[in-house]
Amino acid sequence: MEEQHTSQDGDPQVPGYLVSEVVQNFIVYFYQQICDRNLFEIQQIYDEGFNRLTEQYFTKCPWPEAESIAPLVQDDKLFLTLYKELYYRHIYSKLKPTIEHRYQSYFNYCELFNYILDDTTPSSLVLPNQWMWDIIDEFIYQFQSFCQYRAKIMNKTEDDIKSLKDNVHKVWNVHSVLNVLYCLVDTSRINEQLEVYSNDEDPDTVAGEYGKLPLYKMLGYFSLIGLLRLHSLLGDYHQAIKVLGSVDLNKKSLYSRVPACQVTTYYYVGFAYMMMRRYEDAIRSFVNVLLYVQRAKHIIQTKSYQFEQIKKKVDQMYTLLCICLVLCPQRIDESVNQHLREKNLDKTLKMQKGDISVFEECFSFACPKFISPIPPNYDNPPANSHLDPFNLQLRMFMVEVQQQSIIPVIRSYLKLYTTMSIPKLASLSELDEGTLQTALLCFKHKQRNLVWTKGSDALEGEFQSSPETDFFINNDMIHIADTKIARRYGDYFIRQINKIDEINRNFVKMHS
Repeated sequence: MEEQHTSQDGDPQVPGYLVSEVVQNFIVYFYQQICDRNLFEIQQIYDEGFNRLTEQYFTKCPWPEAESIAPLVQDDKLFLTLYKELYYRHIYSKLKPTIEHRYQSYFNYCELFNYILDDTTPSSLVLPNQWMWDIIDEFIYQFQSFCQYRAKIMNKTEDDIKSLKDNVHKVWNVHSVLNVLYCLVDTSRINEQLEVYSNDEDPDTVAGEYGKLPLYKMLGYFSLIGLLRLHSLLGDYHQAIKVLGSVDLNKKSLYSRVPACQVTTYYYVGFAYMMMRRYEDAIRSFVNVLLYVQRAKHIIQTKSYQFEQIKKKVDQMYTLLCICLVLCPQRIDESVNQHLREKNLDKTLKMQKGDISVFEECFSFACPKFISPIPPNYDNPPANSHLDPFNLQLRMFMVEVQQQSIIPVIRSYLKLYTTMSIPKLASLSELDEGTLQTALLCFKHKQRNLVWTKGSDALEGEFQSSPETDFFINNDMIHIADTKIARRYGDYFIRQINKIDEINRNFVKMHS
């Protein structure tokens, strides 16, 4: 039986063997800063203090349960809800959550969002941007994890299956998850704020009582990115881009100063564009964020707990960029291209030669972990039903790849000539003339893509031909247009000059 110590004035204290003095002091200090709304100290605690103690004491065990630390914080319901958000996130990150952990974490998120979305008065809670982003990011991750968990029913006990059946509409339901995100968007009036902001006007004029507060403004913005991610995981790419209708993806935004948010945004935007066959837009999205990561590397590396996550996303984006450039060749920024060649040259060459298996391998590595919004049939479970959403998206992608499999080969020959007869190209491509003519029509069709040109609506665009190769056919002769884009040496040399200047400045600082 657990022993409970009592202080001289009769207040219960936390059992010492459960919570060390260091952790107790940390919890009390953390609670005080939340009460005082001291944003700077809360950020230091969140970014450094919590992670440092986790590495020291809790790498292989959970933090103390909320009930154990409740006496230290005067049973403050809001603080305990915030603490439990960190508690369950740590279990997901470092340990293996049980089915009960998954349920309780969901109910805790419901408590937190119900408090924030209380329609009587705005909350005075103050949180750093990074924590607000992590709350939304983790909320969607845990929903994603639960969907995959419940679909793997071959190794579940009868009690677990009964529990999943009984709670099918109560816990981690897709409608409740979507409802939270859309409520945060509506309450913050973030879409209206972004529209006003894009016109260089004051967002506070349309923000309303809630939206003026950083808590609601930033949670609203992060919820838009969360909706982009969630719709992408469900395979609804049009809706994924549509929810960002008020976010100008081609302009730096005041609203997002969190590196993980930037990387997540452009990863899912680029992936959605790729699946919609808008390769030029996908390439632009990937290149933009990869350049951002190169520039912000020193900031990202200081946040060690984020670094590995971002590093994996960057590797995935280089792989997706590689796929897009094979399907729609064009010149890209030299520094990104150099990294791409170092990382993916072998796979690029194989895909250019039409190796279907490499396309499949690259897609499997770089795509999101898709989910099904509906639970499986627990009474007659199919084997590996958790893979069904992935297999569907892979099948859709591979249909597109197979339609284009001969195009890189044809393109490689067309780039060598200005005019060429169909029989000659058929001979070089080892195709009969009928098949070649079909492939040329396919080539002509596939190189015309919808491309964003202006405005904040990322779904809008104009049909344009691929910038690298164009041709027309007249009397069995193929006439190839010279559309090669000259290398922009100026940009390359300016970047190198800036790098040298930066090295010189650092050298002077070190020796001054």
